[in-house]
Amino acid sequence: MGHCPFCQRLFMVLLLKGVPFTLTTVDVKRALDMLKDFAPGAQLPVLLYNGEPKTDTITIEDFLEDKLGPPMFPSLVPRYRESSLAGNDIFHKFSTFIKNPVPAQDEVLQRSLLRALLKLDEYLSAPLEYELAHDPHLRASQRRFLDGDQLTLADCNLLPKLNIVQVVCQHYRCFGIPKDLRGVWRYLNSASETKEFKYTCPNSEEIVQAYRSVVRSPQ
Repeated sequence: MGHCPFCQRLFMVLLLKGVPFTLTTVDVKRALDMLKDFAPGAQLPVLLYNGEPKTDTITIEDFLEDKLGPPMFPSLVPRYRESSLAGNDIFHKFSTFIKNPVPAQDEVLQRSLLRALLKLDEYLSAPLEYELAHDPHLRASQRRFLDGDQLTLADCNLLPKLNIVQVVCQHYRCFGIPKDLRGVWRYLNSASETKEFKYTCPNSEEIVQAYRSVVRSPQ
């Protein structure tokens, strides 16, 4: 499950909280007898707490934020609601594009994905309220992440997906995230400097292999 963006999302949350945990990988192609016992029909990731399974990623994330909150643990909730919404359509548009079985539709779907990436770039490039409070004349944001200079839940959600978009599109369609989207690349480069993203990020080849069976071969 190393290529799973939902698993990486929760790994990042746990690292940001400073909570020690043991990582156990599983082969999802084999029968998961233990998983069938306590969460029939569930997909990974799954959190088991006091015998009660939690099988939805957002539910697990909310649970961790509630149980591992201040003052003992840092809050990861973004200050700005817009930060949680930024880029929320990118992964869906990427999946539609990369799994598209009709070559004639590729150009339209690629443009749709590009528009979503451009929208994210615009958000990352626009100064947030706290930045303007420090410098009212600031024209372009220099923040590292969606909500500021610290990783939040919004980043834990988006960064694993954005990495998959870059790796898979570049490998299978020779089309990566455009370099002129400077806000997006500042964001990705800032993430690569953090242990929370770097240590949980799957190997690119693992991502490529995971998508091999669902990507249409180039015509």
